[in-house]
Amino acid sequence: MSTNYHIGDSVTQHGDGNIGMIKSQTSADPGSALQEMTRLVQLLRERVTSEDRQAIDESMRAIGTGQNVDKGTMRQALSRIAGIAALVGEVGVPVIGAVRAVMAGFGIPT
Repeated sequence: MSTNYHIGDSVTQHGDGNIGMIKSQTSADPGSALQEMTRLVQLLRERVTSEDRQAIDESMRAIGTGQNVDKGTMRQALSRIAGIAALVGEVGVPVIGAVRAVMAGFGIPT
């Protein structure tokens, strides 16, 4: 008896002009993505300066629950958080991924 295992994507392309595939690994629920980002941001706060903590807190207040927030305001706040996360190195990597998931979940272009 043989067993076949397949791990990863299976793609079949037909015709000309195929240039790639779109993948989305984000939460279907924007609220869940925001909750996860909030959890990770709290961990990040412990690793940054008081000035960066203040910037994070201001950004999180601007985002709030994500409901009825202007997309431009939300994008700016998320970009600020991602920028701080990028500066701290490996500790910030999960936050950057979570920010991207929130942006995708709320339909905010990157």
